[in-house]
Amino acid sequence: MIRDDIKAATITAMKAGEKDRTAALRQISAKIKDRDIEERTSAKEIPDDELVVSVLQKMAKQRRESIEMYVTGGREELAAKERAELEVIEEFLPQMMDEAETRAAIEAIKAETGASSMKDMGTVMGELKARHGAVLDGKLASTLVKAALS
Repeated sequence: MIRDDIKAATITAMKAGEKDRTAALRQISAKIKDRDIEERTSAKEIPDDELVVSVLQKMAKQRRESIEMYVTGGREELAAKERAELEVIEEFLPQMMDEAETRAAIEAIKAETGASSMKDMGTVMGELKARHGAVLDGKLASTLVKAALS
């Protein structure tokens, strides 16, 4: 389980004296615990790895946006810190689908559902997320679906 890998990596980083890595791993653990607390009140049960991956994806997206803003604002030292955190987060994320794999999945779903226009975008995106949610780059998928249906 990914959660166990994160705990083991935290212990290893602490023993090695890697302060920045330890801080990033603790931050990941804190976000996962926050999500666990949120899920207690939810009626629907989410598999543990799926929950952890969704937390990691959200954290990675936040880091990417921050990096972009810091670089635009000329704050390279802050962007470097965010990049280091992003590297740690991405270690635990499953390999994302590349553009070719995403295109193939979109074409398969288009063929199965008969999607042909922008009105069908919600159907295609919903099916894509249901099948490949954990390894799907949502921003890339959205762009490719728009292109495929226009």
